[in-house]
This record gives sequence, structure tokens and C-alpha cells, in this order.
Amino acid sequence: METIHYISSEILSLEIVQEILSQGKKLALSEEAKMNIEKCRTYLDEKMKEHKEPIYGINTGFGSLCNVKISNNDLSKLQENLVKSHACGTGEETPEAIVKIMLLLKIQSLSYGHSGVQLQTVERLIDFYNNDILPVVYTQGSLGASGDLAPLAHLSLPLLGLGEVYADGFRQPAEKVLQKMGWEPIVLQSKEGLALLNGTQFMAAYGVHILLKSIKYAYLADVIGAISLEGFDGRISPFNELIHMVRPHKGQIVTAKRFNELLEGSEIIAQDKEHVQDPYSFRCIPQVHGATKDTIYYVKKVFRTEINSVTDNPNIFIESDEIVSGGNFHGQPLALTLDFLGIALAELGSISERRTYQLISGLRGLPPFLVSNPGLNSGFMIPQYTAASIASQNKQLATPSSVDSIVSSNGQEDHVSMGANAATKALRIIDNLERILAIELMNASQALEFRRPLKSSEFIESFIKSYREEVPLVEDDRILHYDIENTIAFLNNLQLDESVVE
Repeated sequence: METIHYISSEILSLEIVQEILSQGKKLALSEEAKMNIEKCRTYLDEKMKEHKEPIYGINTGFGSLCNVKISNNDLSKLQENLVKSHACGTGEETPEAIVKIMLLLKIQSLSYGHSGVQLQTVERLIDFYNNDILPVVYTQGSLGASGDLAPLAHLSLPLLGLGEVYADGFRQPAEKVLQKMGWEPIVLQSKEGLALLNGTQFMAAYGVHILLKSIKYAYLADVIGAISLEGFDGRISPFNELIHMVRPHKGQIVTAKRFNELLEGSEIIAQDKEHVQDPYSFRCIPQVHGATKDTIYYVKKVFRTEINSVTDNPNIFIESDEIVSGGNFHGQPLALTLDFLGIALAELGSISERRTYQLISGLRGLPPFLVSNPGLNSGFMIPQYTAASIASQNKQLATPSSVDSIVSSNGQEDHVSMGANAATKALRIIDNLERILAIELMNASQALEFRRPLKSSEFIESFIKSYREEVPLVEDDRILHYDIENTIAFLNNLQLDESVVE
């Protein structure tokens, strides 16, 4: 049975977005949203009948052409030209999962009744979402300041019967799909093109997607780190609640508590240790993993605000009878937080790779490279190379985009956020982190076998049992590429209980 999420003024949280996506909910406008959209459009139409002065973006040109007045007879053509001329994205295609989030967030932002769009325009966007008609959007072209102009232009082209979409499993002209569905192209009215193109939905959709994945992998970094700790015969004392309560960062406390829960009942962690201390990559897991969790908490808060905001320009305020031009499209809040998130995720990968390195080093009674017959077998020598290569790439990708700005539009747009670049880089970082953690899991699970007959905790043993159904123990050299890919698939397919992850 289909379930529906009604777009309204109620807060759209990340958890609700996750629910909409995972349950395949359809979208519909609430009566409140319909009223807000229609009221605003009626106000704008009446305003344009009597108003002769230029109003930016409604009866003027755009950017540095803001002082060029446009005749009322040409307002529809002006908006259509805007969408076509700004559709100059290039590079790789934006993943379809992120395009779907873009549609959701654009619908949400337009529903508040401060943008002046037609009801049928928003309903057509909902039709696209509900029928999995996903516009082809490119990753390059946005400065993240006048909003995500180029990506949002490509998102909007199919409204006019232009551009391309993915529908019925393949890429095809939007015009063909509209004909098949029996839909006429939308004729844009005054302000509509600008409302569609101004906004942060490209950056925001990337951020939402990355955050949802980050929450999962921050948890899995703990689980895999705990398996590594067991494989390395590490100590539980660094996870003692007492030391974390005297430096009470939330993420640090959560991480230490989780490790104690994950390892409860383990024979390996309980056995006497010959060594007094572990290397930092084990001993400082609460501090490092915890700091990343704290970053995720902060970024979540920023994005919660953003996806419940109006980010186009100008904004219409019926109650005060004002149309105000400002800068809500500027992506600085997102650019800074996406950079921060990218750095934090890169650090999870950095410390993971160091644990992998320790596991293959022939320490703590483990054989070099985690195979019984090293020399004839290279064992896990080279996966660490791969992890090191990816961790190094993440360090390069973590260089902030938000510190850069290039003047555009003849100096009118003289400070830009580069938040779109921060967004696409952050996606590459989280995807890389997934690969690094997969390699750590391969090594950690292999190391654990050399601790037999001692057993780890019930949870860890159950986790490893599930993993071994996909990736068998390595006894002799084989092509480890397939093990890496199968481990990535194993992690990617894991469905986690939300109460456990948070």
C-alpha cells in the first residue's frame, strides 16, 4: 500500500527524509501548502498589473543585467530564457538518488509561499518525483552563491519539455516522456524561472545524502574498530567511562560507551595483557571517532535549518506587502559545514588505515600480513597499500572549497561560496571512507581468527558470522579485489537499527 508524505510547514528532519526515501513514500501538497502557493502567486500577479517600477528578477534582467527593465509582455519569455541559458552544467552526472532529494527539497522550499510560483509548477515537480522521472543534472557548474544555478537549471528544464531525464530505466528526452505521460510543458510566469534556479538544493541534497551515509559509517567505524581492537589484542582501559567524564565531549562519551557495549562478554578483551599501552590508532578511538560524531551532530543542525528554509530570491512577503531582494541563496553555511564534514570523515579513514597497518605488522603474536605461511603467501600486504592510497586521496579532497571565491557576473556576484564543489568532494570522501573501512574489516576479521579458541563478544561473533557468508577466511593468496568489493557490498547492504546508530 502506497504511503504519502504531505509537504507542509512542519519541520522536515533528516529522519523524515530517510523515512520518505527508504519507504518509497509518494509526495503530495497539504492544503496549507496549496493555499500558501496560490495566495503568493495571486499577490504577485496583482502586483505586476499596477507596479511599473523595476523589481529584480521579476521584470528585470539577472545578475549584472539587473538594471535592464523588461516589458510585461516578455516576462514569460524572460523566465524561459533564464532556465535555458543557465543550463550549462558539465562533468559527471549527479547520482539519481541525489537528484531525487533535490526534487524533494526544491518542492519543500517552494511550498512556503514566498517564491511566487504557480501551483501547477510545484505539482509537476511532485509528478516527476512520484513517477521516478529524474532530470539529468551535472556535477560541475555551480559557484554555490546565486544558488546552484546550473544544476537547478538542468533540474528545471524538463518542466518546459526540454533537457533529458531518466525514466523507465533509461535516459531519454524530457519532451518524449511528457508526451507519454500526457503532460503539457509548463509555461513559466513572472519570477518562476528565478525561483526554480535560485536556491541551495544541489548542495543541500548532497549534504543530506552524505549525512545519512555518515551517520551509518560513523557507527560502522566503531564496530570495525572494535573488531580490530580484538584482533590486535588491545586493552579496554582507554574506554573506561571515568576518563571520558573528565573531558565530556558528547561524541567521545558515546564512542567509549559503545565500545564497552560492543565488547561486553568478550573473552579476548578480558584476558590478561602483556603490553601496557596500545598505539594511538586504538587507544584514542574515543577521541578521534568522537570528534567526527560531534562534527556530524553540528552539520546535521545546519542542514536541518537549510532544508526547512526559503533559499530563492527575491522573496515575497504578502503580509507586509513587500518583495525583498537579498542573499538567501548564498551557500556559505553549507560550504563551511560540508568542508568540515569532509575533514571529519577523512579522519575516520586516516585512523582506520593506521589500524590496518598495525594489524599486518607481525605484532602481538600475529603473523606478518595475517597469513599462516608468509613468504609463499603475501597475504594482506597489498590491501593496506590500497587503503593508504585512498586515505591519501581523502586528505587531498579534504582541502576546503569554502576558502576560495572567484568573481562572476561582471563583478555583481563578487563573493561566492564554492559550496557545490565542497558537496561533490564530500561525497567522494564518504565513498572512499566506505572502501577504507571495508579493507580494515577484511584485516580485522582475519586477525581475529588468530585469537582462537578465545571468542569475542556475542555481537562481534554474530557480525563476523554474517560477514563470512559473503567473504570467506583467507588461507592462501587469492584475488583480493573481489574480497574488497564484496566487503563494500556487505557494508552497503547492512540495514541498521536507527536507535543503535544514533
